[in-house]
Amino acid sequence: MPVQITIIGLGQIGASLGLALAAHKDKVTTTGHDKDFGIERLAQKNGVVENTNHNLPSSVENANIVVLAIPVHQVQETLNYIKQDLKKGTVVVDTTPIKSEVAKWAQEILPEGVHYVGLVPAISPDFLHETGTGLDSAKADLFSRSIFLLSAPQGTPSDALQLVSGLVSLTGATVMITDFAESDGLMASAQLLPQLVSATLLNATTSQPGWQEVRKVASRAYYAATSAFTGQDEITSLHMQVMQNRETMMQKLDAMITALVELRYDIEDGNEKALKDRLQKAQDGRQNWLKERSAASWMEAKREPVEKISMSERLLGTFFTKPKDKKEE
Repeated sequence: MPVQITIIGLGQIGASLGLALAAHKDKVTTTGHDKDFGIERLAQKNGVVENTNHNLPSSVENANIVVLAIPVHQVQETLNYIKQDLKKGTVVVDTTPIKSEVAKWAQEILPEGVHYVGLVPAISPDFLHETGTGLDSAKADLFSRSIFLLSAPQGTPSDALQLVSGLVSLTGATVMITDFAESDGLMASAQLLPQLVSATLLNATTSQPGWQEVRKVASRAYYAATSAFTGQDEITSLHMQVMQNRETMMQKLDAMITALVELRYDIEDGNEKALKDRLQKAQDGRQNWLKERSAASWMEAKREPVEKISMSERLLGTFFTKPKDKKEE
């Protein structure tokens, strides 16, 4: 009997999941829900889901898996709204970048016998250059050759984990098991930090003297560097994600500040070799990442532990003290 899946939120992630599952109608049936009725109708017309149900509680009544492909600031309210209509054994999955806080909500809200599993999808290397987020940017192969981080509370039944792992495999992606803290740490670097850096660059330029002229020549480099920070809905989500992941974000921001300070001192000292070496290292790092991301041979590589920055390294003073010259050490 096919697994019944309800996808709540038919933006790029939810709709792409539906399109990927559409090729496996012998294994799954899909129902879609979105707060925008027009998006629901278009999603069904385009074959994103088999059925739609604009009544949120009834859309989840018979589901084996409920996927919350919605911004994090909508998750808690949605869990409260559907909790009484979830049948025993249902697995609720969310796709937000933070997991520790969402797991707490799930533990507090979901009834006994309903399980929570967190997923964080990465997109296929073929689509890294694309910036769309809505239904019109959905693709059946959006997750092909990519990774889904999977985390679940201790004691989650193996059947629930296997059900979600099976769902991921139907998208062409691979599961990487993490705990909530590790998942949050990985996404702090991979998603939240780039967004904050984009926001900071905008604040450092658009409010400065001379912007009236700079804006006329700001082009591809400026657009690329600020493109991670867009949309009012994303501001609300980013704000919540950062505040709920404060300890990890402070570590990542401290590391970013350190890198900027070191770059600044290379420039101040007129150290051309150090500056060139630093830029070359950055370029090599990006090229290696793109090559590895395209190859997607993750299962062959040994996993490295997530870096944990010590308390002493996080003291603000260390980041604004000029590094000692190696000759002085």
